[in-house]
Amino acid sequence: MEAQTAKSTVPKEKIILIAILYGMACAIILLGLVFGVYCALNQIMLPVLTTQIPGFVFGMVIAFLGFRYLFSIRKLKEEVFKTASRFSWSNFRKEKTASARKQAR
Repeated sequence: MEAQTAKSTVPKEKIILIAILYGMACAIILLGLVFGVYCALNQIMLPVLTTQIPGFVFGMVIAFLGFRYLFSIRKLKEEVFKTASRFSWSNFRKEKTASARKQAR
């Protein structure tokens, strides 16, 4: 008896776009870490309003935001890869978001 392989029903465009988003998130994380290490090694301080903040802090904030973006993409991927998901302008209506907020309470 042969094992049957299930074909992916997700369109190739969705897979490619999600992969691009993952790549961008990884690039943000990597650039944040590189910037943080560079600033730490060279003791770079950045002026913010009236105080000096180490550049390392900004690098870590950028890396943190990249990680948050990565986890957001994971959630998005689950929603996008559902078979019932499709683009609709009605997803952007204010009434829908207001009713969703009421249901969340």
